This record gives sequence, structure tokens and C-alpha cells, in this order.
Amino acid sequence: MSIVAKIPPFIVMAKKEIIMFSVTQKAGEELKNILAKSTDEVKSIRIFMQDGGCAGPSLGMALDETAPDDEVFVEEGITFLVNRPLFEQVKPVDVDFVSGPQGTGFILSSSLVSACGSGCSCS
Repeated sequence: MSIVAKIPPFIVMAKKEIIMFSVTQKAGEELKNILAKSTDEVKSIRIFMQDGGCAGPSLGMALDETAPDDEVFVEEGITFLVNRPLFEQVKPVDVDFVSGPQGTGFILSSSLVSACGSGCSCS
């Protein structure tokens, strides 16, 4: 006599990959143009925290060299550097470039929450 155990079917769920650092194609193109014109030998772009006054801190970008505690990302053929503790605080980070009636420039989006509650006018 054989005993057959019923095994419940496995449910296979695809894990949705969460992107922690991304750069849009437009931002990549604009950054490549800037880097091509730059006379600086450093070609890595650092994402850093900058003081935002009343609105609180925000992210900025500058040319820089790699440091030992950096997270390094290569997106759109460009090397991006983010201090590891900062990255843990603000991830995910998205870099975009926009051009429109409101202005032209880079937009750095992250989980960083702006603090507009210090009594300043934030209009």
C-alpha cells in the first residue's frame, strides 16, 4: 500500500524589484552634455544634502571623487556617488531633467521630507 501525501500547490509571486536609484534618459543626456563640456578631470557626480533654509534640506549635485563610504551607481553611462549613511536616509533617489514654463533644470526626488514649519513663509 502506498501513501500519497497531498502537497498544496506553490504560489509563485514575482517579486517587484524596487529601484533605489534611477536616472531618466533625459537627465542622463543633459548630464553627459555637461560632462563633455567640463574641463574638470573628475567625472563622477555626487548627490549631497544641502541646506534649504526655511524649506529644509534638499539634495544637490556636484562633481566629486569617490570616498570610501560611498554608494556608487552607474546609470545612463554616468557614475553617481552618494554617501552611504545619507543614501540610507533618503532612498530611493530619482534624477530627472525638466524643461517647461516653470523653468529648466534637474529634479532630485527622494524620500527626504521638506520641513516647512519654522515660521517662514513658504509660498
